[in-house]
This record gives sequence, C-alpha cells and structure tokens, in this order.
Amino acid sequence: MDMKKNLGIALIGVALILSACGQNSKVETKKEHRKQEISVVSNGELSTLDSALYSDVNSSDMIGQTMEGLYRLDAKGQPEFGMIKEEPTISEDGLIYTYKIKDEVKWSNGDPVKAEDFVYSFKNVIDPDYGSTSSNQMDIFKNGRKIREKQANLEDFGAVAKDDKTLELTLEYPISYLSQVLVGTPFMPKNVKMAKEKEGSYGTTAEAFVGNGPFVIKGWTGTNDSWQLEKNKNYWDEKNVQLEKINVNVVKEVATSVQMFEAGEVDYTTLADTYAQQYKDSEQATFVPKAMVGYLSPNQKREVTGNRNVRKALLQAIDKKQFASEILGDGSTELNGFVPSNFAFNPKTKEDFRKENGDLLAFDIKAAQKSWETAKKELGKEKIELELISADTGTAKKTIEFVQGQLQQNLPGLTIKLKSLPLQNRLDLQNQGEFDLVFGTWTPDYADPINFLEFYDSKGGLNTAKYDNPNYDKGLNEVRFELANEPEKRWEKLLALEKTLVEEDAGVLPLYQGSVGYLTSENLEKIQVFPFGRTVSYRLAYLK
Repeated sequence: MDMKKNLGIALIGVALILSACGQNSKVETKKEHRKQEISVVSNGELSTLDSALYSDVNSSDMIGQTMEGLYRLDAKGQPEFGMIKEEPTISEDGLIYTYKIKDEVKWSNGDPVKAEDFVYSFKNVIDPDYGSTSSNQMDIFKNGRKIREKQANLEDFGAVAKDDKTLELTLEYPISYLSQVLVGTPFMPKNVKMAKEKEGSYGTTAEAFVGNGPFVIKGWTGTNDSWQLEKNKNYWDEKNVQLEKINVNVVKEVATSVQMFEAGEVDYTTLADTYAQQYKDSEQATFVPKAMVGYLSPNQKREVTGNRNVRKALLQAIDKKQFASEILGDGSTELNGFVPSNFAFNPKTKEDFRKENGDLLAFDIKAAQKSWETAKKELGKEKIELELISADTGTAKKTIEFVQGQLQQNLPGLTIKLKSLPLQNRLDLQNQGEFDLVFGTWTPDYADPINFLEFYDSKGGLNTAKYDNPNYDKGLNEVRFELANEPEKRWEKLLALEKTLVEEDAGVLPLYQGSVGYLTSENLEKIQVFPFGRTVSYRLAYLK
C-alpha cells in the first residue's frame, strides 16, 4: 500500500517571514509566550481525506492529523485510549469486543462522536461498491471477507452500534494485537451526517470533510500544494495540543526542502539521498529505522510480466545493496524478501522473521541471465520493451532510473521505458491495470507479517498486480483462521507464504527497506515520527 505507502511550493509570505525570523532563531523564549506556528514539508500530494479511499502515506498522515479512532498512539508509539473511555469488555471466546465511547468527544463542527460513526466508516471500507483499497483490513470482522466478495450483505457485518455510545465489534478470529490494528487509518470514524451530505465528494476538499482529531484542515481545494492545519478547539484533549497552526507545503525534491529548511522557511522536513549523508552528524537531524518497503510490482496480466522467469530475472538483475548505499544513502538497506528486518519475531525463539527466512532471490547476474534466456524462449522474443511507472517524487525518479540502468545492462535485449507522474495518476493507472511494472512503497499499519503478505491476496484491494495463487490464498486464510491460536504453527506458515510469494513466484520484486531521516528546527520539540503506520504526528509537538 503505497503502500499503507508519496510526494509545489506555495508558501504564504507571512508564514515565511514568521519562520525565518522566529522558528529557527536561537533566542530563548518561554514556551507560553512563543507563537505556536510552524511550517512543514510533505514530500507528496494529499490525494484524499477519506479514510476508506486513501492509498498513500502522505494522505494517511494528513488524515491522522485531523482524525482519531478508538485508540491513538502515545509518546512512545503505543496504543492508548482515543475515542474510548475504558478497556473494552471481551466475550469468553475472545471474539466480541464492546467499547464505550467517551461522553465528551465531538467532531470539529460540534457534533457528538457516536458509535454509528465507526460502523458507517467501517462499512464504507468493506463495501465492494465503495472501492476502498483497504477493504481486506476489515476481514478481521465477522463476515468481512464474505461482504467484500459479495457473498454476504452489509447488514451482516460484525460492527454494530448498540446505542450512541456503545460499539460492538465481532471478530472472525481472536486477535491479540487488536488495539494496534485499530489505530490504523482505515479504522477512523466518519461524521455520518457530513459523509452522507457530501456523498461522492466526501474528503475531496477541506470543505467536504469534518474531523475529530487534534487539528482541522483549512485551505485544501483538492489539487493545491499547500494548506494549513489549525488546532481543533473541539478536540477532547485540546488542552494538551500546543501548536496553533501548521503550514503544510508539498515539496517533492529533497534539495528544495533542505534549502527551505536552511533558509528558516520550514521547521520539519524529511531527508533522503546525499542530503541524509550530509546531515548524518547534525544535531538537527534524526534517523529512524522504518518498516517501509520499496518494491516493484509486475502486472501478472501482461504477457511479458506475467511470465515467472521474466519476473525472477528482473529481481535478480538489480544490485540492491549498491542502490541502498549509493543512491538512497539515508540509512535504507537492501531487502531480499517482502517482510522487513526488525519488524516481526518468532513467538518461541524470538528470531527476526527476515533473518530466519533468509535472502530470497538476491542479486545474482548469472541466475538472472539464465532465467532471462529461458523466458525469452518461452515468449518467443529476443527484444523486449517494458514500461516502468512511478510517482514523480525525487526518490521515486532516482529509483526507477537506477532500476532501468541495471536491467538494461544485465538483461540483453531488454529496454525499459520510464514514466513519472503525479501520485494520483499513478494510482489510477495501477487500479486500471494499465502498467507493466510499477514502483511503490508499502508501510504496514501493525507489526505482524500478514500485513505485508496479504497485500497480494488475490481478492485484496491493494493487489493491482493481480497476483493469483490459490495455494497462497489458502495459506493466508489458514493464518487468519485455523492457526490464529497456534502461534508457532502460524509463524511457520507465514515463513512459507513469503517464500511462495517471492522465491517461487516472484510475485513482488522487493528492493529496499526504508529509513526515515528528518530535520527539525532547534526550537521544535516532541514531534512524533513512527517506524510503521503513519509517518508523523504533530499532536504533542510545540515550539519551546
């Protein structure tokens, strides 16, 4: 999900002056007297505020600033109560969770947050006619998958509002990490009145949206590259939100955003490429390992990329180690599997998933060329041309240029044509199946390997590549259901599934595991940058 996944400058003159004169200043001012206004960079457009329809990290981040679910993340990145006032009551079989919504919680327009707001939102995600790419995430609830596959009705879904403040969720199978899951963007509520009033356009502009989180969004028309987040006076915990205004600017080139930071025009921006190396010893720079995966997705419905030997050749012809160290240079590492390192651990031995499952189809020119020659014979072709598409961010462009060079150099007779376009256009082409290869990134919502592996569920909304292996699907269902209460057997099945996806089928072509580096002005404190899920939160941040 570009994943749970990219990246214009229109700064307001007053904001520029405030930033340059105040926010990077070394003058010490008492926190309560400093104007709590900052400017930040987003490295990609905002495509939607609809928690059912987002499919990129930048949109997820903005939804996270303006919305809050049953849980939110605390200062240590762990789930804590958001909209709920106490621990849920759980049935003896571990399947029915009953939540009580806080009495005082409101939407930014003053409406009370109700249990029905969650039910309505969850149903949007699971409804096959709504078109959510996150629909498979609702499979955890009773009849979720059946509804998604049109084998059951929405009325049979395992989310019910017992009254205005009581939400009952019925699971398909016990989940020990449910609170982590419910922090995710698809599990945000929706103001039912607003969503129905704006049906068809909900979340497409700031005016067609209402939130319940720490900030409200202003000035986003659906296409512009700058907008503002302002403190939500109706947020239940607004006394602990100190920033009054955040100016958000889309800047796709790292060089530009770093220049803006150095000029005192922004207080927060991410780092990548050579700039990460340049700032690695700076006191204003922070680096956080991230469970983000950069990958190529080959269209299984196209003649050439539908060939298994082609896919294996492509994957093994790319020197991922060189790419991570020399092109990205931001702490990212090569990845020879789809599940990243330091993310999930064997329930019995505590061994890292990535280490235990080993390197799958690592860089090997001889093996790549052998698969390539076999593929050309199978296809009856000596010359092959493929198109590789990506978003038009600086990092995405550098990635596909490197991949193009590697593939054309190492696979005789192959020509790679590149196309970079705005993220939403790239997503549209993916959803229409109009691509040979696409570069994207995926960041999971919670720390379980299935959050990566179910990406290629044949019936999953994110599986635009149309990877379809019945045994793989069967294994995913075993992990979800039959093995839910047998953690060691479940782990073994997860390991086997990754080998099927990557080593046997080359259904996905992993490139690297990301690391997020960022710069903050010396007066900006308590910004939260997360290793997975949404990238950043400003709820606890302030200028000292």
